[in-house]
This record gives sequence, structure tokens and C-alpha cells, in this order.
Amino acid sequence: MSRRLFISALLTGLASATVLQAGVAHAADWPDKPIRMIVPFAPGGNTDIVARTVAQYLQPLLGQTVIVENKAGAGGMIATDYVAKSPPDGYTLLMSSTGPHTVLPSIMPNIKYDPIKDLAPVSNVSSNALVLLVNPSLPVHSVSELIALAKREPGKLSFSSAGIGGTTHMSAEMFKAMAGINLLHVPYKGGAPATTAALAGEVQITFANLSDAIPQMKMGKLRALAVTSATRQPQAPEVPTIAESGLPNYECIVWNGVVAPGGTPPAIINKIAAAVHTITRDPAFQAKMTQIGSVPIGDTPEQFRAFIGKEITAWHKVVKAANIKMEQ
Repeated sequence: MSRRLFISALLTGLASATVLQAGVAHAADWPDKPIRMIVPFAPGGNTDIVARTVAQYLQPLLGQTVIVENKAGAGGMIATDYVAKSPPDGYTLLMSSTGPHTVLPSIMPNIKYDPIKDLAPVSNVSSNALVLLVNPSLPVHSVSELIALAKREPGKLSFSSAGIGGTTHMSAEMFKAMAGINLLHVPYKGGAPATTAALAGEVQITFANLSDAIPQMKMGKLRALAVTSATRQPQAPEVPTIAESGLPNYECIVWNGVVAPGGTPPAIINKIAAAVHTITRDPAFQAKMTQIGSVPIGDTPEQFRAFIGKEITAWHKVVKAANIKMEQ
């Protein structure tokens, strides 16, 4: 090696070492100012409640204020893109969710962020099931009866959703594909109007967050046929799963997990993940999650990354099979 090349390589190595040391030092001092946690949906929903509860528990563990900010719009893509392009310093986090992170990338032709490269998984906080509901006027009391009716009258039954590409829509598309039936999709602007449409008989079927639907279920205004999770839910143990009702391997859950901008130092990622793990083992936090129909998780960054990869692959297959497209 020539003297010039040797000196160049030496300087490059020293520069890299300096950057690495600076990153380690920065991670060791983190956090030394307030942290923002961005929520991609409007206040009051499941993701928002999970984010605010996590923020409350994170503050004493990290020794800094955690401020929750709602940046709703475009099915969660506005907030997701915002965090993806934020400085990777651990001070801007996202309470991510199924739709904008693992579903919409397969639906939107020109999405502005890469769900793998631009977002660093920290920890999956919780999951919650949806529930398949029908208007009581529909003469079905089980999943098998609904499928049989849909096959006898193809295209005549309709279902409402909270919007194209959301989990209430995609859970129904998965159900249709696995059952081999044809249902008419009627999208609404949010979960509340979608449920109201089923209550009013504008549609016969809807998929809704279990926690949101329990009051209508108890009053008999909507009939619950099954939950979308792999196991029965403690909030409604009498309601079977879709998988045990005739569609083996059916599972659709809504997850909420903490992610950071891509490139955030691993030391910071691990520090947040450890705090989330501690939070999800707290009995008071677990009770709060049960109250809103969620199951606490608190996994590692590696486990969360693997989970997200599987979700993206699974939803891509559903989107392709249903030929779902959405203009940007």
C-alpha cells in the first residue's frame, strides 16, 4: 500500500471511530429533553389511548416528559411519513399501527416512506381484536350461516368499514377471500359512522373494534358472530373466533407499537424497548389495556421487526387477491 493510501485509510478509520464514539456518547446521555410521541389518528381512538397510557408510564422510567401529538390524516400516512423523515435521535417516536405501516404500502402506488428502511421497530405494545357483527334483522347466528347466505345471494350483502385500506376493511377482504364469497364494500369516514350504518340497516355486516362494539352487543343492537383474533377475548368469552367457526387459520388483529426514525442508534432503541417491556408487565397497565379491549405485548426490537415483515407479506397477498387500489 502506498503512503498516500495508507494515510487516507487511517484518516477514514479515525473519522469512523469518532462518529461511533459520538453516537455512543449521545445514546448514553439520552434523553436530556422532552420526547414527542406522534399518533397517526385523531384523539379518542384505541391507538391514541394506548399512546397516552404508554407516555404516562414512560415518563418516570426515562426521566423526561413524553408529549403525545396527534397528526391525523390519509389513513395514518401523514404522521408516519413525518416520523420517517424526523431526526433519528430518539426524541420523535411514532405509535404505529397496522394500517399505515403494513397495509397501505401495498395499496398506495407512490407512498412516500419505506416501512422497513425508514422506520426502526422498538417494541410492539399491544394488540386488539375486531369483531364480526351483523344487523339483528339478518337471519344468521353464526359464521357458517353467514357464509351460506352470502353464497346463496352473491353480491347482495354489504359491509361497512372505517375507510379503504383500514383494518376494518381489510379484515373483511380476508374473510371474503378465505370464505369464497362476494360482499359489497361500503366505506365510511371512520369507525363510528361505519358502525352506525350497520345499526341503521344501511349495511348488513361490519367489522369493528371489540371495545367499541361491546355496548351495542350487550344491548342487542348488533349481533356478534365471531372475533378476528386467534383466541377468544376476555371481554366477550362467549363469542367464538372466526378460525374456530369454519375458517381455520383466519386471524386479523390491530396492533399498536412504538417505532423510531430509521437510523436511530441501537442503544436508544434498546433503552426504549426495555422501558416498554417493563410497562407491559405492570398490572395497572395490563388492567388498562384489558379495559380498552387490548392485550399487552412488549417484545424486543428484533421480534417486532420480524412481526412487521410477516404482516407486510401477509397483507400484500390479501391486497393483491382483492385487487384493492387507492389513489394517492
